[in-house]
Amino acid sequence: MVGVDLQDEQVAALPLRHGDDPSALLALHGWQVRRVRGVEHLPGDKNVLTLTFVVEPALAQSQADTASTTGVRPDGGGDLANPALAGGDAIFRHQRVAAYAVVTSSRGFLMTQFSDRTGAPGQWGLPGGGLDPDEAPERAVVREVWEESGQLIDVGDLALIATSRWVGHAPDGRLEDYHAVRVIYRAICRQPSEPVVHDVGGTTESAVWLPQADLDLLALTSGWRSILSDLALFGGSRA
Repeated sequence: MVGVDLQDEQVAALPLRHGDDPSALLALHGWQVRRVRGVEHLPGDKNVLTLTFVVEPALAQSQADTASTTGVRPDGGGDLANPALAGGDAIFRHQRVAAYAVVTSSRGFLMTQFSDRTGAPGQWGLPGGGLDPDEAPERAVVREVWEESGQLIDVGDLALIATSRWVGHAPDGRLEDYHAVRVIYRAICRQPSEPVVHDVGGTTESAVWLPQADLDLLALTSGWRSILSDLALFGGSRA
């Protein structure tokens, strides 16, 4: 994770450890995020991504104060990694980097519904999914959108990087300390068609085109509702 100032000079370089939030971590080191600039996958750096943020000096705040208000510790660890919290069962740490897209077309916004292979069956979010080994995120999101909806997209600007962390049981029953890192792009589908899920039996049950006014009528997961709110996609609903 790299921070650059308004003159494009690098001022910070930090590992994004398990459980870290980029904005909170940079704040611990005295920097406030103004915007995300890009995500880079360098050839030869297998499974390594560089997240770059434009930053400016933050107001003085101690690491202890910042940790208490953000819930993020400087070492990225914390009590969630303690197996004792599982009542004696081992907790598996899992950091997953995935790429998603806000896809627009003449038919509206593309949304996907989670299948019963996930922890949120029947709920909705943006199309996308995890990166394959040595796969750049902008290529991954094109592949995932096709697999989940049959739509071909042109990837545009990077919109947001969002992280979340929780402890719970995966669909296979394993207890996980799960750290999701979501790289979210804006994309256009120039020839939209009726969505078809090609990855049958996977994590996507269905996909649909919706007008923006109907997005907040969906049964969105809390995480995706927060992300769509950050992207200012709500508004004008009939609800």
